[in-house]
Amino acid sequence: MIYKMVLAAADTTSAAEEVAEVTQDTVEEVSRMTQILQDNIPQIISFAFQVVLALVFFFIGRCLIKWVRKVVRRSFERSKADTGVATFVDSLLKYGLYFLLIFSIAARFGVDTASVAALVASSGVTLGLALQGSLSNFAGGVLILLLKPFEVGDYIVEDTNMKEGTVKEIQIFYTKLSTIDNQTIVIPNGMLTNNSLTNATAKDERRLDLKISVSYEADLREAKSLIEKIVTEDPCVMQDKEILVFVDDLAESAVVIGARAWVRNEEFWPTKWRILEEIKLKLDENGIAIPYPQVTVHMQEKK
Repeated sequence: MIYKMVLAAADTTSAAEEVAEVTQDTVEEVSRMTQILQDNIPQIISFAFQVVLALVFFFIGRCLIKWVRKVVRRSFERSKADTGVATFVDSLLKYGLYFLLIFSIAARFGVDTASVAALVASSGVTLGLALQGSLSNFAGGVLILLLKPFEVGDYIVEDTNMKEGTVKEIQIFYTKLSTIDNQTIVIPNGMLTNNSLTNATAKDERRLDLKISVSYEADLREAKSLIEKIVTEDPCVMQDKEILVFVDDLAESAVVIGARAWVRNEEFWPTKWRILEEIKLKLDENGIAIPYPQVTVHMQEKK
């Protein structure tokens, strides 16, 4: 019994010594940290001040960038410059000014600007090789603005992938199109400059080409007369331009009558839909059939 009590007392003494040792180590560690903080308080205060100053400088610079962009946009509006040029310059100005702002903040923190410039130059070569597509798109955007194959507001068709729509924005790397059903198509500028495209609204006037099939049994002269009257009397057809109605083709199951007239670009589709509907109704009223493809099979009886 006495032996057990002695062992318990020894264990208690050992635990107390361990607690005291841990406490002493903790106190020493806290003392060291306190001493380090006290020794570096000026540097910490200086660094914190620089961080706050950099943040203030960044927010002021961002406000200045917004102001500069706003002034440039207003100057473009007053000069009635092309919307695509204004959008492109605004995007380029935004990225360029933010780069200068970050570069200035880095220099304010004591970063060697010569080293940064060398790093940017060497990184530029690497990025140029890695981002050849993006650089091609940037060059394509510049070519679009210089050569003007289309402008904001034009309706274009990219012939390779058959993407089409109204040009809404010409940005640094991409051009945005808006389709008839209000979808947005984003096409890289490099694709638009390296492939052929059709600008449907480059001119104020556009020729309306119609093809109407009538039966071989129908009165051809009457059919042409009806179509010519409808086209001529349409209010959107330009009467000072040539209007033609002619036999375009003798197809397998129909006579194809062609009609050509000129309309203003913005009235092209409504005029086409209206004239086609009116032609169908008039042909039906006069008993002129519009045939559909059909095959006649003759069976020969065996003798």
